[in-house]
Amino acid sequence: MASESSFDVVSKVERQEVDNALNQASKEIAQRFDFRGVDAEIRWSGEGIEMRANSEERVAAVLDVFKDKLVKRKISLKVLDASDPRVSGKEYRISVAIKEGISSEDAKKISKLIRDEAPKSVKAQIIGEELRVSSKSRDDLQSTQSLLKEQDYDFAIQFTNYR
Repeated sequence: MASESSFDVVSKVERQEVDNALNQASKEIAQRFDFRGVDAEIRWSGEGIEMRANSEERVAAVLDVFKDKLVKRKISLKVLDASDPRVSGKEYRISVAIKEGISSEDAKKISKLIRDEAPKSVKAQIIGEELRVSSKSRDDLQSTQSLLKEQDYDFAIQFTNYR
């Protein structure tokens, strides 16, 4: 008798990759000609990232450089929750939060999609900020992964613990 196979649907961010992207963006900002004399900076601020520069356009350019570095490191931009540029004294700042985990409402949406459109042998179970998808057929699990990849969620999803 075939045992049950499963995988987890998660929304996690590799912190080291984000840190590497931040360091690369910081080096590029320090070296680029168009950032000279604008006091542009990007750095960690607690759990989030803070960018600052002396004009609204330059702080937005810092964010673009950071996004470019994240894309090159294969990190989805859906994990970023950037604020609008705000004035703080003589400089502009943007705060960026890193979103992780699947909310219960989003997990319910994914679970409903799996119930409605995935093969009937596939079951989904919400476990905290993850979703465990299981079935006796590995082919059904792979088709479920394809189904989930086709969807356009406002959060990044990854598949882990495929067994």
